[in-house]
Amino acid sequence: MKDRHTRRRFLQTSGIGAGAILAGAGKSMAQGKAPAASETGYVKVGNKRRFKLALASYTLRNFSLEETIAMTQRVGLENISLKSFHLPLDSSRREIRAAAAQVRDAGLNLYGGGVIKMATKETMDQAFEYAKAAGFKTIIGVPGPDLMGLANKKVAEYDIQIAIHNHGPGDDIWPVPSVIYEKIKHLDKRIGLCVDIGHTQRVGVDPAESIRKYSDRVLDIHLKDVSSATKEGKTVEIGRGVIDIPKVLRTMIDVGYSGMAAFEYEKDKEDPLAGLAESVGYVRGVLGTI
Repeated sequence: MKDRHTRRRFLQTSGIGAGAILAGAGKSMAQGKAPAASETGYVKVGNKRRFKLALASYTLRNFSLEETIAMTQRVGLENISLKSFHLPLDSSRREIRAAAAQVRDAGLNLYGGGVIKMATKETMDQAFEYAKAAGFKTIIGVPGPDLMGLANKKVAEYDIQIAIHNHGPGDDIWPVPSVIYEKIKHLDKRIGLCVDIGHTQRVGVDPAESIRKYSDRVLDIHLKDVSSATKEGKTVEIGRGVIDIPKVLRTMIDVGYSGMAAFEYEKDKEDPLAGLAESVGYVRGVLGTI
């Protein structure tokens, strides 16, 4: 039997269920400030700093940048990566810098952008210039497999990481972490993996085991849950699906993962806040029991 706990227990023991997050952070949102946060933003387990929780802004793709900032604050997240919905790739350098400053002035750590497709030299050049202007540390991307030599040169030139994102069933290039790892294991260590645990599970691969096996090159993680371990699996609130979330989180801690774990809640695109808050609360509840 899997070592799992019920959603209810986690939400009760953490005291940070969806309602608690939404109610407790309301005042901060109204004031335009992030809720009180730790000094560094790291998740702490015992006395040790671990990874950081974040938001992948694709979650809020139907909302403006201003609304995205406010909702990120409201669920108590301090770190964010922006999708092009919120910061278009073809923006001018001035526009990129202004948007990045808006995010950081709100008290959020804008650490990356993506997922960004880099199928040609031109789009890869654009992605790195975009990331440089925004001050990203990480591009969460899907480079063309024939461009890995160029990617190797770019990460050295710009000192910006590429975390290659797997997209599961239907992705003929980067479906699972193992395929990515085999392509990048001899390249600059600034080229690594963004393990999307939902898409990994949908292929029938245990995402926790992928994180463990390829931990030396995991640069980013997309947190979500899915309804089934099949191509038809859909995003659901974390804790309601088939992924063993406690195992994933324990594995991240066991391997010493210190990067970002970004919530990518794809369900309810017109009204995602409650489901996102529930997912954040569930994960914090699990971490509270580890």
